[in-house]
Amino acid sequence: MIRIAEFLSPRLSPLWRLVKQCGVEDIVGSMDFRDDLGGLGRRHRPWGYTSLVRVKAAYEDFGFRLAVVESRPPLEKAKLGLPGRDEEIDTVCELVRNMGKLAIPVWCYEWMPVLGVLRTSTTTPSRGGALASGYDHDLMRAAPLTEHGIVSAELLWQTLEYFLERVVPVAEESNVQLAMHPDDPPLSPIRGISRIMSSVESFDRLLDLAPSPANGIALCQGNFTLMTGDLPGVIRHFGSQRRVFFVHFRDVRGTADHFVETFHDDGKTDMLACMRAYRDIGYDGVCRPDHVPTMEGDSNDRPMYSSIGRLFAIGYLKGLREAVYSSELADVGLS
Repeated sequence: MIRIAEFLSPRLSPLWRLVKQCGVEDIVGSMDFRDDLGGLGRRHRPWGYTSLVRVKAAYEDFGFRLAVVESRPPLEKAKLGLPGRDEEIDTVCELVRNMGKLAIPVWCYEWMPVLGVLRTSTTTPSRGGALASGYDHDLMRAAPLTEHGIVSAELLWQTLEYFLERVVPVAEESNVQLAMHPDDPPLSPIRGISRIMSSVESFDRLLDLAPSPANGIALCQGNFTLMTGDLPGVIRHFGSQRRVFFVHFRDVRGTADHFVETFHDDGKTDMLACMRAYRDIGYDGVCRPDHVPTMEGDSNDRPMYSSIGRLFAIGYLKGLREAVYSSELADVGLS
């Protein structure tokens, strides 16, 4: 049965208690990149064993299970094929080995060099005056190239294959699943930078590059629904291969060129049909509500991640899950 999780930074905050009060047990966590952690020695390495021990213990001491790590060591040189990439990949291998030692089962990563997640607005009016994030590619067409100039898709596929050749065997040995997040937005190129994880076909190619049970997908619905008109079918396609390792449950309205992120009950996707698809493929990993509008009474200092919107999303997901998994929930006493 699918498990509802939430992303919490490793620094204790009131959101931890609110999420726990909503009945969430699983956590999507982050390495701790703070440099003020006493007792870890002078060379604090967020991906090091001692640092991960403290992160995991902090979540567990609060009653959570750390199910996914969704932060990354530096990877720009690895993505761009620059000198120093082997050292960056060595760091990833160290992270994966340490996750395996600590029984943290999933690492979520991405292959978006230079630009990362892009939005052109974080103040788009939404339902009831909430503030949503959005993207309008027309505003980016005239944007200058980055300092890296033109970065081809061919280069990124080559560097990704090189990365997987090194990391997948380590993940297999460590019993850790590698979950690739799609490009956000799923468009290519932007400012001269190609973005290769931007179609359903590109994820098929990813899986073919390294046909391993450790190589899989972070199925971010907000991006995949911009790639396809049949998101439940895509869930079943990858789920039948047992390659869905992690889910971001969110929604949008519009197209990849021009979209706005929505409340979870107000977008273009049939969320109930998606939940049924996860049930049908036997997915028993975690999903977390991702990217929410900023609601009245909350701060827009962290667009897409305001607290009140996330609590609303947790409740909505719990309702969907109960509608789809009602008999299974009753069996485990959670109905």
